[in-house]
Amino acid sequence: MTTSRSLLDVLPAGAAERLTEVARNVSLPRGTRIFEEGRPADRFWVIRSGLVALDLHVPGRRAAVVETLGRDDLVGWSWLFPPYLWHLGAEAVRPVDAVEFDATAVRALCEADAVLGRAMYRYAAQTVADRLHRTRTRLLELYGPPGSADRW
Repeated sequence: MTTSRSLLDVLPAGAAERLTEVARNVSLPRGTRIFEEGRPADRFWVIRSGLVALDLHVPGRRAAVVETLGRDDLVGWSWLFPPYLWHLGAEAVRPVDAVEFDATAVRALCEADAVLGRAMYRYAAQTVADRLHRTRTRLLELYGPPGSADRW
């Protein structure tokens, strides 16, 4: 992975162009529910500007925000793995400009082009690993003994 965080910056030569053929620019006003936990994951986004909160349904309460995403962040990875259902919900907490990708078309591109597919899966896996690490650190800060988050 390069030092750049944007998906389009880490793709192999020519792959970004193929990917943008199945993409469109979108603007999402503050308060827009982008997706809901358990619903079909049929697209994903790369944020150009704004903030998106990822949240988890908590029965009998408001959804709990588990992460806030901003510029160049990937919003959504559930579209890559069957059964293609969102694991979390997402809401625009500030107006968002993003590139939206059609998940079915991107999966087809990944199947047809092994280099692109490997880059996409690697980027998504790195994104999930980074978010898991940050979540672990936050949980240790909240519930662990003093200084336990420093080890991670």
